[in-house]
Amino acid sequence: MAETGASPLPPTPSARSPLSRAEHFVWLTARVLEQRRFAYHFLGGTADAVETALAAYRNEDDGYGHALEPDLRGPVSQPLHAGHALRVLDSIGRCGGQRVERVCRYLTSVSTLDGALPAIRPSQRGYPTAPFVPVVDDPPSDLLATGPVVGLLHRNEVWHAWLFRATDFCWQAVESLRKSHPYEVEAAVAFLDSAPDRPRAEAAADRLGRMVREQRLAVLDPERLDASPVSPGYGPGEHHFPYDFARTPGSLARAWFTDEEMARSLDFLAAEQRKDGGWPIRWRQWAPGTALECRPMVTIEALRTLKAYGRSIA
Repeated sequence: MAETGASPLPPTPSARSPLSRAEHFVWLTARVLEQRRFAYHFLGGTADAVETALAAYRNEDDGYGHALEPDLRGPVSQPLHAGHALRVLDSIGRCGGQRVERVCRYLTSVSTLDGALPAIRPSQRGYPTAPFVPVVDDPPSDLLATGPVVGLLHRNEVWHAWLFRATDFCWQAVESLRKSHPYEVEAAVAFLDSAPDRPRAEAAADRLGRMVREQRLAVLDPERLDASPVSPGYGPGEHHFPYDFARTPGSLARAWFTDEEMARSLDFLAAEQRKDGGWPIRWRQWAPGTALECRPMVTIEALRTLKAYGRSIA
């Protein structure tokens, strides 16, 4: 038990807390990486164990592949995989040093002409890919891929030549948003929460928050899901809630919602835990294996969000 961070589980489901039910689900279904991440965040596991598991996805070009982001199968490196790897490193306090210098070299090598990241490079063609992720010959710069990466690097005070033009791209993309969808707004928030120019970030976030409410991008009353629109191209029931935009109380997006709206969304999130101990995924499921791999990831993030807001999970 000491080697894995696992803890003995109560004998009956009714005796288990949300955390112990989730632990059972993770040991039953998760990849080694998510098992190690769960142990790190909730069971006293080590950052070294997480980093060792993550290293299995790294390629010789200093990028990441091998379905680290489960909706992209195959061995080839992709910017979305690199972003996922950086989120993992950030979550364990290892987003710095030579490990991140190598990732930045990869980001430089795959950037578009304006210095930003495409979501998917053509090398993905021929490998199984989610049908909602298009693979094109000349992919454009993408805020969804670039914003979270730039935000993470700034939050960890990483300074690399790649960041300068990528940061400029994010500012231009965020400040030009007039009509958007939840995932794009979430990427914008990930950038703004750590952008160095705080007054500019606060002004941009204030405008985005008004847009989110005007365009009804967040469900403010979970008891009336049927009355809430789903963005074009999203799957049935692919709703987004205040906690999706403001993962922690310190996020700029927290100011977009009243205390009551945030409380309702967190109540809804807590109640979403399934009988098997895991949380559901809301986007379109296109292959059984990817859905199985994604649910432990979603479960870890749900628990981290509830914990960040002071909700009891133990």
